[in-house]
Amino acid sequence: MQSIFQTYLELGFTHIADLAGYDHILFITALCAIYRLREWRKVLILVTAFTIGHSITLALAALDIIPINSKWVEFLIPITIFITAMYNVTMHRFKEGSETGLFERKISINYLFGLLFGLIHGLGFSNFFRALTMPSQKNRLLEQLLAFNIGVELGQIVILTVVLGLGAVFMGYFAVKQREWNLFVSGGAASLALVMALERIPWS
Repeated sequence: MQSIFQTYLELGFTHIADLAGYDHILFITALCAIYRLREWRKVLILVTAFTIGHSITLALAALDIIPINSKWVEFLIPITIFITAMYNVTMHRFKEGSETGLFERKISINYLFGLLFGLIHGLGFSNFFRALTMPSQKNRLLEQLLAFNIGVELGQIVILTVVLGLGAVFMGYFAVKQREWNLFVSGGAASLALVMALERIPWS
């Protein structure tokens, strides 16, 4: 029989990696779009900043410390994806004279995006988490939260590994420039996010 920790670890992993709820996957993909495989340490820090953000609001929502408006949360999640993707496209300019396709970028604000937008995604996670909380295990809520967040982090690492790996293949073997890869991934993410946002408008 599985322990509570293992159960919630698996739930966190499967929730973030579930293709049926691809909005969180899309956000991680957008965050990773401007990086190369050799920059995996920077991406890991970025995703960890996202984890810290969503861990805070997930805990606060699970403990009923902050209220949740599900419609607004589900609307704001694709908005975070759209903003991240458009920032990638508009702010990370091509570096003149570069033959490798590298482009200028301001890294620090990406970490801020990861942290702040993680707060919103944490509220989205909370609906799923609260639905799964075992009434008989309420006294072990902190253990459940910890395991769930670790599972989410592991799932995010898998996603970023796939995205960076695909980028390495296209930029290494097909000679796609980094700027073009960024435009392709970020443009696709922005388009899908806009569709999701229009479908989730809370006042419609």
